[in-house]
Amino acid sequence: MTEQPRPDGPTPSLRIRILFGEDAMLGPGKADLLERIGQTGSIAAAGRSMSMSYKRAWMLVETMNAAFREPLIESSRGGAKGGGARLTEAGAEVLSNYRKLEEIMAEAGAARIGAIQSMLRDIPDGK
Repeated sequence: MTEQPRPDGPTPSLRIRILFGEDAMLGPGKADLLERIGQTGSIAAAGRSMSMSYKRAWMLVETMNAAFREPLIESSRGGAKGGGARLTEAGAEVLSNYRKLEEIMAEAGAARIGAIQSMLRDIPDGK
């Protein structure tokens, strides 16, 4: 008899990391950074919202821009108009495809995730 996942237990989440060789990868952190840059218009603000240093956020932006044929993020320095950052069309497309892949994987793997979850010990949910 197969146990069903506990309805009162924590909701599992699936995180995907895509490796494109040794030097290029796209995972949940970079995807979240892309999304937050798109929302805030700022690399600094996006990093802060993720408890990430400005330096780390910039390094990830540079890494992503170097890995893809077209930059995913464009930035402008401060000044009279102020600085900022925005997702390029390529950046929006990469993010959209990554999020869709997350949806597909979660849906396709739901039964297996449920089977694994049903085998867990009771996990306190922090309430």
